[in-house]
Amino acid sequence: MRVIAGKHKSKSLETLEGRNTRPTMDKVKEGIFNSLQNIDGLGLDLFGGSGSLGIEALSRGMEKVIFVDQNSRAVKVIHNNLQRLGLESQAEVYRNNADRALKALSKREIQFDIIFLDPPYEKGLIDKALEQIHAFDLLKNNGIIVCEFSHREDIKTAPFKELKRYHYGLTDTCILRKEESHG
Repeated sequence: MRVIAGKHKSKSLETLEGRNTRPTMDKVKEGIFNSLQNIDGLGLDLFGGSGSLGIEALSRGMEKVIFVDQNSRAVKVIHNNLQRLGLESQAEVYRNNADRALKALSKREIQFDIIFLDPPYEKGLIDKALEQIHAFDLLKNNGIIVCEFSHREDIKTAPFKELKRYHYGLTDTCILRKEESHG
């Protein structure tokens, strides 16, 4: 696996061994990032895995990314990848489950420009994360959420606006936006 574009283009990334994780395929990652207009500000890679999506965002100009994964091996791989690319100063890495992480981030009163959700497939984790992101108001107005999930899953995207949806074999992705609230 490698970084596709930006400052760290073509640099390889360490991945987690085993069948419990599936790194985002290059063509999926390329599709996701080609559909995003602005990659800047603060990002959240909630089910970090190897950190591939957040690191791609950093390589393309995002100022800072917070990485979260509950697997200690994943957290170690994320740290190793950030260190190898000299990106530690632009990242925070936490070992936590998604629910507790979102609650902790809400207490810090943080709002994100981009949130990446690429959890284990078919466990309802995206729906739960989207509910909490909305409830805790963790996304800036016009902020983007990138979801990667099994083609067999049907995710509930409301109250966010679905901008695009892509299908890559067994993987679907969709790009959501928080509409500005007028009132």
